[in-house]
Amino acid sequence: MSRIGKSPITLASGVEINVSKGNLVTVKGPKGELKQQVDPDMTINVEDGEMTVVRPTDSKRHRSMHGLYRSLLANMVEGVTNGFEKQLEVVGVGYRANNTGQLLELTVGYSHPIYFVIPDEVKVEAVMEKGKNPIIKLTSIDKQLVGQVAAKIRAFRKPEPYKGKGIKFVGEELRRKQGKTA
Repeated sequence: MSRIGKSPITLASGVEINVSKGNLVTVKGPKGELKQQVDPDMTINVEDGEMTVVRPTDSKRHRSMHGLYRSLLANMVEGVTNGFEKQLEVVGVGYRANNTGQLLELTVGYSHPIYFVIPDEVKVEAVMEKGKNPIIKLTSIDKQLVGQVAAKIRAFRKPEPYKGKGIKFVGEELRRKQGKTA
């Protein structure tokens, strides 16, 4: 039995949910508005501050979609109330990160700097303090979009296992190798 799909989603004050024809769910909150197309087999019930997703049968397809759509809708409610944030740390001598508006400039050991345009839905901030590694903060109401943008930025220079140089998530544990011994 799906434990994730069964649990109800509690709606914070100020969050409105509208389920239109064709199971298009619109979630409006203090931070913005998100839309998600839900499979027509699934039923979405909104009653007195709680939202539940109900599946029609116990087939494998319906069971897998039940937990998926419940998680997607819960992330939408969380996003419009609190938002999501990812932080990336740029580790390496001479490695820098700057932003001007939605344009992120990365200097990570290549011959030319990398210019990356961040989507408008995601807000970017590059923090550089003296004596510390630069940190890139990404914030948005869409969890999937923040994760995807963070993964693309990390892919420009993944952390290497010997010195740990590269772009990594804040708090990420890296597997380090010893290197050769004389």
